[in-house]
Amino acid sequence: MPKRLSFPRGRNNLVATLSDADRAAIERYLTPVDLDRTTVLEDPGKPIGRVYFPFEGVGSIVASGHDNRRIEVGLFGREGMSGTAVVLDGDLSPHETFMQLSGHGLAIEAGRLRDAMEARPSLRRHFLRYVQSLLTQTTHTALSNGRAKLEERLARWLLMCHDRIDGDTLELTHEFLSVMLGVRRAGVTVGTHILEGNGLIRASRGQITILDREGLEAEAQQSYGIPEDEYARLFP
Repeated sequence: MPKRLSFPRGRNNLVATLSDADRAAIERYLTPVDLDRTTVLEDPGKPIGRVYFPFEGVGSIVASGHDNRRIEVGLFGREGMSGTAVVLDGDLSPHETFMQLSGHGLAIEAGRLRDAMEARPSLRRHFLRYVQSLLTQTTHTALSNGRAKLEERLARWLLMCHDRIDGDTLELTHEFLSVMLGVRRAGVTVGTHILEGNGLIRASRGQITILDREGLEAEAQQSYGIPEDEYARLFP
C-alpha cells in the first residue's frame, strides 16, 4: 500500500512547489545543513534564528508544562518546515522543536525569510497554506490523544513517520516514543506488543519496521488520513 505523503528523495516539497519567482527570492539564502537526531531547531520562548526545510528526517514539535510533562503536538519532514511562527509574523515559539529522526535539509536565516515574505506576498501565502495543513494535523493529534486507544495513537504516529522517510524502518526507542505519545514507557511496550502481535510491525531494540501498512491504517481508524488529505488538497 503506497504512502499518503510520498515525495522524491533529496527535495523539500514546500521549496519544490514554489513558483520560479518566489523560489528565486530565497534560493540564494538557503544553505545545506545536517540534521542529526535531537538537533534543536527551536527553543521555547527564545527568538527563532533559522527556519529549516528538511528533505530527509523528521522534526518534532513538543509542548511542555511547568511540571516537566511533555507531549508531541506536531511533526514534519520533507513536506514541511520549522519556524511557522515566522510565517505568522512572530519571532518565537512557546514549543520546543527538534529532530526525532536524523536527516538533512536546507536552512535560511529567519530575518532573510521575513524580508522575502514582506517583498513577495505570494511567498507568504504559499507558506501559510502549509500552516493550515499543520494546524489540521495538530487538531487531529488532540482528537487522537483524547479519544483513541493507545494502539490506535501509536499506529497513527508510526504512519505519519513512515510517510516522511525512505524505506520502512524507523530508528526509535520506547523512551522516545513515550515522550511523543505522552504515556509511560510501559504503555509504549503494551501498544507495540499489540501491533506486533497483529503482524503490523516488527519491533527490535531501537527499531520499528512497518510490515503491513494497510493493516496499520485500519488499526489507526479515523485518527489518520484527514490531515494528509488536507495537505494533498493544498499542495496538489
